[in-house]
Amino acid sequence: MSPDRAPVNDFCAALPGATLSDPWGGGHDVWKVGGKMFASIGAVTPGVSVKTDSRETAAMLIEAGIGTRARYFHASWITLPLDAPREELHHRLLASYRLVRGALPKKVQATLG
Repeated sequence: MSPDRAPVNDFCAALPGATLSDPWGGGHDVWKVGGKMFASIGAVTPGVSVKTDSRETAAMLIEAGIGTRARYFHASWITLPLDAPREELHHRLLASYRLVRGALPKKVQATLG
């Protein structure tokens, strides 16, 4: 694992019910909650992709220079550079986690702590 990933992985590991996997092989770090992805670090391109609440929010964040369009993901996802300000990374990771967790069935949410 690249040392650049450590702050993102450490933050995600502390979220209740978050699990790490490499579903596609090749060195991806994919974070899920309740079996649903909320963050992904690519194997080649340095950055972490996160979910936003809408295409419009993603477009606004891209226009503001906070992130870029996340390749291979829905238009509501953005990619943040791994060297983005820590506060911004944490905010976006937590927002993505909360969106995904909040969409899970209540029974699943209850098992996550």
